[in-house]
Amino acid sequence: MFTRLSIPTPFQVGPVNAYLAGRTLVDPGPDSEEAWSALLDALEERELAPGDIDRVLVTHPHPDHFGLAARLSDAGATVVASEPAAAIMRDFRGRYDHEAAFFTDFFERCGMAERTADTVTDLPEAYIRYAPDVETDRAVRDGDTLVVQNTTLDVLVVSGHAEGEAIFDYEAEGDRHAIVGDHVLAEITPNPFLLPPPEAGGDRPPVLPAFNRSLERLRDREFDRLLTGHRDPVTAPSERVSDILAAHEERTENVRALVDGPTTPVDVMEGLFGDLPITEYFAGMSEAVGHLDVLEARGAVTARERGGLLVYEPSS
Repeated sequence: MFTRLSIPTPFQVGPVNAYLAGRTLVDPGPDSEEAWSALLDALEERELAPGDIDRVLVTHPHPDHFGLAARLSDAGATVVASEPAAAIMRDFRGRYDHEAAFFTDFFERCGMAERTADTVTDLPEAYIRYAPDVETDRAVRDGDTLVVQNTTLDVLVVSGHAEGEAIFDYEAEGDRHAIVGDHVLAEITPNPFLLPPPEAGGDRPPVLPAFNRSLERLRDREFDRLLTGHRDPVTAPSERVSDILAAHEERTENVRALVDGPTTPVDVMEGLFGDLPITEYFAGMSEAVGHLDVLEARGAVTARERGGLLVYEPSS
């Protein structure tokens, strides 16, 4: 039903997969001239122009997935995303500022040097140019449905790789398929990036425990094929999801072994990965804090403040 279009990105992950069915396009790619040219070529091959796209579906609010939605919206397309994603896409600069303000302080509390924390939180500013603000015309919730070419798509709003991730689940020739963005990938274990509190002064959401629950939910649905945001589709979904969950569990046990006394999240990151380039610090901290969140939820470790630092210790 959906045709995969490969759209180039300037990011390390490589091209993003857009999906086209009739006049509905999923995840058009980042806002760059290279991506726009590739999308125009793909549409022209199918005798379509940007103004022929009626609807853009967004799986999650990362620049490589939604950046071109603004150009297509200007050409007349309706933009569809989850409610949390819509809020981010409406003011991407504001979202960046909110994240930077929170994580600069949070990473220092986690044991990171002030200058390093400033650099780590400044790096994502380069992504803003690839993600112009766009209004969402229809904000969907978990359990909503959409119709594309006489096929009903069930919307699943999940947690893990990004805030407001939406999965589009449908039947194709008797099989269950789903467009999953980056929630499940065939060759990469998706990183559950840390999220700031929804509002200043609130609690930081524990992302990895929520991601694990979302993966279990997908595994239980017993899909036949997953159309992913990057690279090849997943043709044995339950097996792949089980492998990701097993990789998460192995990493959680590695983190448990590192917490043998008062231990900061930076200590954990360094124990897991050694010397990381600073461009990978946010991903590394997401891994370290995510697995500490899992262990804390299980009662295996306890967090406390010590001299202005956040430290974790084995629970007695």
